[in-house]
Amino acid sequence: PVLLEYLQLTDVYLFTSSDPNQAVSGTFVYALSCGCPIIATPIPHALELLNDNSGIIFNFKDSVQLANATNRLLSNKKLTSCMRIAGLQKTASTAWENSAIAYALLFHKKLNIKTSLVYSLPPLNTEHIKRMSRGFAMIQFSKGNRPDIKSGYTLDDNARALIALSQMYVERKDVSCETYIETCLNFICHCLQTDGSFLNYVHKDILFTSQNEETGLEDSNGRAIMALGYFISHAGKFPDTWTLDAIRMIKQTFPVITRLQSPRSMAFAIKGLCCYWRKYPSPEICSFIKLLADKLINCYRQNNENKWSWFEAYLTYDNSVLPESLLYAFMATGDTLYKETAKESFDFLLEKTFIDDRIKVVSNQGWLQKEREGQKFGEQPIDVAGTVIALHTFYTVFKDEAYLAKQKTAFNWFLGNNHLHQIIYNPATGGCYDGLEENNINLNQGAESALCYLMARLTMD
Repeated sequence: PVLLEYLQLTDVYLFTSSDPNQAVSGTFVYALSCGCPIIATPIPHALELLNDNSGIIFNFKDSVQLANATNRLLSNKKLTSCMRIAGLQKTASTAWENSAIAYALLFHKKLNIKTSLVYSLPPLNTEHIKRMSRGFAMIQFSKGNRPDIKSGYTLDDNARALIALSQMYVERKDVSCETYIETCLNFICHCLQTDGSFLNYVHKDILFTSQNEETGLEDSNGRAIMALGYFISHAGKFPDTWTLDAIRMIKQTFPVITRLQSPRSMAFAIKGLCCYWRKYPSPEICSFIKLLADKLINCYRQNNENKWSWFEAYLTYDNSVLPESLLYAFMATGDTLYKETAKESFDFLLEKTFIDDRIKVVSNQGWLQKEREGQKFGEQPIDVAGTVIALHTFYTVFKDEAYLAKQKTAFNWFLGNNHLHQIIYNPATGGCYDGLEENNINLNQGAESALCYLMARLTMD
């Protein structure tokens, strides 16, 4: 551990072995995995790993080359940063969990074992989420596992955080989440405008950014309503003043709710309103639920044709929330049309995203258009987590064991059941990597990924 601490503080790691017969070095690979830019002599281990701009090779006993390489790195921060990232990327596949998966798959292949790998649920860990949080709000992005304060804050992430941390507090009695929950509520209040709408993007200096004028905000508004509704559903578990603030905010959004048009914004709002209705049932809330659910039904009718059982002419992100919200609407209203449409559309989505006993969600590099082939790579935790959560809801209503089996399969995507056979959740930090690409994992651990993983993990118990 002391060696690793020193390596993490190292600007440049010099590997100066003069023995051409040395095959490997432990400290060399430790340094690479700690993100150290490396200058090394050409032993086989270095030649294999220090390509693709992940390090610099110099000849044995050539002090001039060593000096030039060292000066080059120390005077070029951009180059050293690129080497750090390349080194981390190079060694990510050799993490203990990934090595275990690789050996298990090898044994399965050589011994002709037909059973699937069994993945153990990791313990709950909110340390990265707390590390990403400041007194004002939760930071949006990270560089690796380090919060990037320059990225500012979003309503989206803090709404997710309110749900995830409230769930931790209520279900796991984790009182350490209490302060962070209050922070999320205050930030949502900060984003609420006098007309009942929300702004989403906030600069590190607490000012709203121009991005709020350039980007559609309906989904963010719906997500905030969902978070407030979920929080209100646990009234009595939190200080009354917090609950009253949440009720005041969600009531202020009522004029906005009737104007929502984006399918996802309506779906998020339906979930939030259903949670609110369970705690405080009223004809007004029920009418909002029916209004939005009927709008989703109309979207479905307009697009449901030629074996395309969906609400839009394409599949984009966080797709599972659309059918799931109709199932919520059914549970609140008893309208079986919502239930039937929810099942039909969700089963269609599962056919598109479960392949060979593995989930493969819609690529973020290009949405899946109706009657076209989608992009093969570019998967994000938000889509997998949404599927895990929706499968739990569908299993709760229909008691179909197939939904339960798919829920486990989907969650195992985080633990290595994906096309790279690499873990997406980071048990060392409690964070979650931002994406699964064709040949590598995106090693940044932003707020969205960490929160989506946590909500999915809580659903698995």
